[in-house]
Amino acid sequence: MKLRTTSIVGGLVLALAALGLYWILMPQPILVETGEVKTSHFQDAIEEDGRTRVRDRYLVSAPLSGRLQRLALEAGDAVQAGQMLATITPPVSPLLDPRVRLELKAQVGAAEAAVEEAESLHEQAKVLLAQASADLERTRSLAKRNVAPAAQLEREEFLFRSAERQAYAAERRWHAATHVLEQARAALTSAGNSEASEAFPVSSPINGRVLRILQESETTVAQAALLVELADPGDLEIAVDVLTTDATRIREGDKVIIERWGGPTDLQGAVRRVEPSGFTKVSALGVEEQRVWVVVDITSTPEMWTSLGDGYRVEVRIVVDEIDQAIVVPIGALFRRGDAWSVFVVEGGRAQFREVEIARLSTRIAAVAQGVRPGEIVVVYPPSSLSDGSRIKLR
Repeated sequence: MKLRTTSIVGGLVLALAALGLYWILMPQPILVETGEVKTSHFQDAIEEDGRTRVRDRYLVSAPLSGRLQRLALEAGDAVQAGQMLATITPPVSPLLDPRVRLELKAQVGAAEAAVEEAESLHEQAKVLLAQASADLERTRSLAKRNVAPAAQLEREEFLFRSAERQAYAAERRWHAATHVLEQARAALTSAGNSEASEAFPVSSPINGRVLRILQESETTVAQAALLVELADPGDLEIAVDVLTTDATRIREGDKVIIERWGGPTDLQGAVRRVEPSGFTKVSALGVEEQRVWVVVDITSTPEMWTSLGDGYRVEVRIVVDEIDQAIVVPIGALFRRGDAWSVFVVEGGRAQFREVEIARLSTRIAAVAQGVRPGEIVVVYPPSSLSDGSRIKLR
């Protein structure tokens, strides 16, 4: 009887030891992070930093050499077209010098040619604006009959607004060129008239604000010396330098989202131009990159970004592709196995290997054509030890 009890106890001890050894040697669940497969709006965007800049800036220079009186203006002051910015008192000898007189005549001729060129560009801009207006009305008519798609209507509206602003800018350039011609003629008249007033005024060519005072103190200046930089701070654009490999995907009229500019809400914009020539830039890591400038128009109402100024930093997302209703997964859930994309799907506490077909990729999410269903859970950033059928534990 005692021997039988001892045998039973020994058997139990052996069974417990075997069970403990099995528990120690049994593969433990792998701790993983997970994400959910969802149906949502897919958006592929190029994210870069940009800088605001005024569309047209004007550098006012001295039309003749002489003594510049101290400027009373400061950066940020508003000016009107024709307002006196500075006063130059020219010495008598340079004004009566025949060589100076010939130079002033040449400046008058150059200014007249600049006026003709600006007038031609203004007429061209008005023709393009008329064409854009006609195209927009035609597209609106087609869109009402559901013949033209909404994307075409949005593009035509953007092209019309861009042509409208180009016509406005061309008109201002023409006015500025006319003003330069008037100054050149006035300088020539002063040089040929010994009884002319000694004080020669330098006036503003535009309505705008002073960006910089390039020569503030009273001094003697040479002809064409830069005095004041003017611009309209309400007419801003954004310059973004992107990799040339990304620039090939960007088209004029693409939607742009302007973020982290300092305001409470994001701003909307549109790509106006992708410049045709690239340049070399050294990154923070010391790597040479080929980049190209992309110019963005701010399409949000000016009341939303009145605090923006020239040279401000912004972050932009240039949307190059969109899908309204797409099955999306976190980009970290995807990995390559052979030539196919794959994921691990969580089923019954185990990771199940599954191949997927990708429709679109972005930096954060991927649109899946087939392979997973909305509501399924996938492993994000799967560890190298994870394999098909592995037991997992959710982090």
